[in-house]
Amino acid sequence: MLRKKEDFSGLIAESKAEWERLEKTKGPVVTVGTATCGRSAGSLEVLESLASSLEKRGIEAVLMETGCIGLCFCEPIVTVFMPGQPGILYGHVDAEKMEEILTRHLIGGEPVTEHALGTLDGKKKGPIPGLFGTPVLKPQERRILRKCGIIDPTNIRHYIAHGGYGGFIRAIGMTPEKIIDEVKKAGLRGRGGAGFPTGMKWEFALGTSSKPKYIVCNADEGDPGAFMNRSVLESDTHAVIEGMLIGGFAIGAETGYIYCRAEYPLALERLSVAIQSAQDLGLIGDDILGSGFNFHIKIKEGAGAFVCGEETSLIASIEGKRGMPSTRPPYPAVSGLWGKPTIINNVESLASVALIFQQGADWFAKCGTEKSRGTKTFSLAGKVKNTGLIEVPLGITLREIIFDIGGGIPQDKEFKAVQTGGPSGGCIPESLLDTPVDYDSLKKAGAIMGSGGMVVMDEDTCMVDVARYFLEFTQKESCGECVPCRLGTKQMLNILEDITEGRGTPQDLDLLEEIAESVKMGSLCGLGQTAPNPVLTTLRYFRDEYEAHIIDGRCPAKVCKALMHYIIDGEKCIGCGLCRKVCPVDAITGEQKKAHVIDQQKCIKCGLCFSTCPEKVSAVLKKEGTPVPETA
Repeated sequence: MLRKKEDFSGLIAESKAEWERLEKTKGPVVTVGTATCGRSAGSLEVLESLASSLEKRGIEAVLMETGCIGLCFCEPIVTVFMPGQPGILYGHVDAEKMEEILTRHLIGGEPVTEHALGTLDGKKKGPIPGLFGTPVLKPQERRILRKCGIIDPTNIRHYIAHGGYGGFIRAIGMTPEKIIDEVKKAGLRGRGGAGFPTGMKWEFALGTSSKPKYIVCNADEGDPGAFMNRSVLESDTHAVIEGMLIGGFAIGAETGYIYCRAEYPLALERLSVAIQSAQDLGLIGDDILGSGFNFHIKIKEGAGAFVCGEETSLIASIEGKRGMPSTRPPYPAVSGLWGKPTIINNVESLASVALIFQQGADWFAKCGTEKSRGTKTFSLAGKVKNTGLIEVPLGITLREIIFDIGGGIPQDKEFKAVQTGGPSGGCIPESLLDTPVDYDSLKKAGAIMGSGGMVVMDEDTCMVDVARYFLEFTQKESCGECVPCRLGTKQMLNILEDITEGRGTPQDLDLLEEIAESVKMGSLCGLGQTAPNPVLTTLRYFRDEYEAHIIDGRCPAKVCKALMHYIIDGEKCIGCGLCRKVCPVDAITGEQKKAHVIDQQKCIKCGLCFSTCPEKVSAVLKKEGTPVPETA
């Protein structure tokens, strides 16, 4: 255990020596990404198969698990380091490919170029390009994610070898006021929602005399399609702990809570390991490094309620109450957990704090824009080729993210919209693709930064149905405490369901907008205040789709089943009978090699006939008030 600050220098030297031994090992070093995304794609099976093959063949190699490097579309990912050579990443690895890589690369010494994604050093090596020079990674600025997928997140010495906890050592040599000034100078804004200045929030807590004080890491992350915080917790766990230590020292808190949803079992497991490792070294506990600073961290598992991402609801949950928001002021920085001053920062904010003190405020502020400093991580999901976790300088455009980093839309279909900020975010159309990704620009477009979820939609997406989907989510997740959110979201959902099911009227659009604005203005917490965003932005940018549903009785994207009918084109039908076999309600009849017919009374519009038919059944959009076309 480290007894004083000076002892840390020895630990740094030991940690760097351990990492250098790993880099200079005489045999191969193979790393397998075993974060949640890798595991879901089969990385544990690859790891087991590799370990077994190495043992059977008598090959001495270092086998190491890492976190997520961000290339989720290529998982499982395996990296091979041969002595004196840069690491080569292989994507889409299964047991069969791993055997080939083992035979040709580990034994034969020749990289398997057809499966290689690139080299880790960023330089072109023969036929294999540098990974960080590829279109996916070149526009990125990897700061928060710089160690993700590189180090073993369960080994604290790997973190320290790369500068870890150096920021905390620097901070405990400063006064709380100087620490907060450094955070302010860096221009760090909260990475979990509206972007409130982190230094200002800390200053409020420091200025209160009430004790004890608390610092809470909000790792709830309940947005559909968002996995930034989970990946950081699984891949670079100690960065969050270091940020909490710095924040606790700055405001005078001796207890920290990490509020993480129970649906993140691997993140919780690695958090427990990391906290224990830090305690064993004396970086968490009483009189840390002889500084007189006491700090302890507790993990609180959340039950998965979306509303608990809101500060006051999260506080209620930690206290053992039902997760429901409370009125503000007073704000948590003055009166939070058990009525005491409480700072709540999300995972990425705290990891950014660790970086600021490791590298300096000036370094941090060089990246980004004047009002949005630094970088931001995003989970890029939906209808985009290169899905995964990315980190970009604030101020980059949506077009650069989606088409340069994301690779564009699969099958070269047309881009329609991108939603930023999760279910409470807004849908931004093609005409605004050159919008800079920063707090103010996104707000102007009707969206929010949120924690960093980014869902891409193509021409086959119905924007009315998207608004209905996200509103259904927020309506179910509403705690029901305040009337505007409880009843308003339900009323909006009912109207959207009417529109998607062919019962909408022209008057519904004005009513929908009126209710949305009322919910936004009158709700108690951020959930209700932002829940109307998908509705308001789709009305603003895609009103023609709403009108098509209501006036023409059709869904242009062919998504809303109530406005569709399936008929068989008698001239094209070859009578193969495939559609008849897959129909779950026996609505299709016909003889072999003769045109078949769909009974419209029985048809449940599941679409299986359309997807199965080699000639494709005609999916006809029915205009309200007109008869269904004759089947042939």
